[in-house]
Amino acid sequence: MTPITSAALIVNAMSRTGRRSFKAACAAMQDLPFPVDAHAVEDPADLEATVERALAKKPDLVILGGGDGTISGLVDLLVGRDVILGVLPLGTANSFARTLGIPLDIPGAIDVIRNGAPRRIDLGMIDDDYFANCAAMGISPQIAQTVPHGLKKLLGRIGYLGWAAYQYTRFKPFTLTVGEGAAAESLCVVEVRISNGRFHGGTLLVDDAAVDSGDIVVQAVVGTTKRRLVKNWVASVFRSEARHDDTRDFRGTALRIATDPPMPISIDGEVLATTPVTARIAAGVIKVIAPAQR
Repeated sequence: MTPITSAALIVNAMSRTGRRSFKAACAAMQDLPFPVDAHAVEDPADLEATVERALAKKPDLVILGGGDGTISGLVDLLVGRDVILGVLPLGTANSFARTLGIPLDIPGAIDVIRNGAPRRIDLGMIDDDYFANCAAMGISPQIAQTVPHGLKKLLGRIGYLGWAAYQYTRFKPFTLTVGEGAAAESLCVVEVRISNGRFHGGTLLVDDAAVDSGDIVVQAVVGTTKRRLVKNWVASVFRSEARHDDTRDFRGTALRIATDPPMPISIDGEVLATTPVTARIAAGVIKVIAPAQR
């Protein structure tokens, strides 16, 4: 591995813990063996421009601090660049960090930046939009579209789950079609996960997904009643084998996905697309600092 000689840190200060974590992260990075150009971004609309300015200085490493939505929203900018991604998990679920095995506390995450190793990984894609971890259809986009930002910021995962329970009362199953022509398969579902990683919402859901598999995994929670979704989530939280009872997995390098009715798609927590779409994998397109594999 070529030694890292420079880094940029960009923190979404509007993420749940971003503002108060920025100073702590800067202090913890002072003993890294390379300088870190640090930026706390108060307005999320300025994140892309800040990353572009940092990339113009050609750092070896770009550390993104925030939640899954922040990582997915900015990861497009790193594709095709000779730069390594570092992850500082400051969100609610931090599913991408969990998938990579990165600790969720600041000292632990920075220790990975100090002692970890670059790992080449895949990104998922919804049409032409890259994402880091997981996209979803069903109640997740409904929650993401409606959750008050102040509630999520103030109460974190507890507030998020409370709002999810409220939205559950308003949700209806829908029809999913995977594939095209004679090979297409349709089924009634209550949730769909389009996964490059194993975690969604901070919970292990898609066992067969991996960031270096070369495949995208579409997992459908099959059923005609909302109770199936509750059963699946409860089983997943407790890591019960019953979480596989009501799921169907489809995998490949590219899968056409349609729904009836058309459904919004949340990409790592941000609603950014609507069916029909093509879900695909972009194999090995970025490098990330992750715990050294043994």
